Amino acid sequence: MNHTYRLTLDCPDCVGIVTRVGEVITRSGGWISEAAHHSDEESNWFFSRLEIRADSLPFDIDSLRDKFTPLAEELKMNWQITDSAQPKKMIIMASKGSHCLSDLLDRWKSGDLHCEIPCVISNHNDMRGLVEWYGIPFHHVVIEKDNKAPGFAKVESLVEEYSADNIVLARYMQILPQALCEKYRHQVINIHHSFLPSFIGAKPYHQASRRGVKLIGATCHYVTEQLDEGPIIDQDVVRVSHSDSVEDLVRLGKDVEKTVLARGIRAHLEDRVLIHGNKTVVF
Repeated sequence: MNHTYRLTLDCPDCVGIVTRVGEVITRSGGWISEAAHHSDEESNWFFSRLEIRADSLPFDIDSLRDKFTPLAEELKMNWQITDSAQPKKMIIMASKGSHCLSDLLDRWKSGDLHCEIPCVISNHNDMRGLVEWYGIPFHHVVIEKDNKAPGFAKVESLVEEYSADNIVLARYMQILPQALCEKYRHQVINIHHSFLPSFIGAKPYHQASRRGVKLIGATCHYVTEQLDEGPIIDQDVVRVSHSDSVEDLVRLGKDVEKTVLARGIRAHLEDRVLIHGNKTVVF
């Protein structure tokens, strides 16, 4: 992987943003290896993501931030500069279903996902052997049906202990409490086994079967306190027919879930997702 600094920004749209941002970088000899921009006409809002070769600059990332700050303040930007060489720490949470978890662990092991996985947290003990085979700590945290607060307090404690940047719900079949959603806003990624906004909540494949849909899908999104209504990162579908049973839909859906979750996580890890309200721009 090439060592780059990633600049992401959004701000009120106006003439000359691309030129002025580029000048801050290029006047110091910075080599922009990738650039993407989007102007939303409805909101008059501008979005951009750039990658700058780290070896093209005569200074470090903190100095780049210092040089960019005056322009960012003038144009009232939301912005950040991250270092591609610093992998994000991503805690995975799962329940009994293994397909998303095992897929992510394999992608991490093979280097397809550039991140650290400091631990896996589960409300069941079924996945311990799988996780520990990869050499990753496994934490079994029971979430009692009638008293969930102690379990989620332990989850929060583990997230803080490992200094996690992100949490991925890989078919974690519990609803996170509102306080946890607010504390880690836009840091918790979920895979929902439906093409949202259709069939939110439990057993969406059963809902889809009863409705007689011809397409089923999966949605990777950020978790908010409103169930299955957070900003959408990625989606995909597969065609089905009247002859497919609920079991068929579940089987077909698992492949879509794995792919969509992995794509969404990769986009997040590479700082390709910009959030504006409840919408995303994914470069």
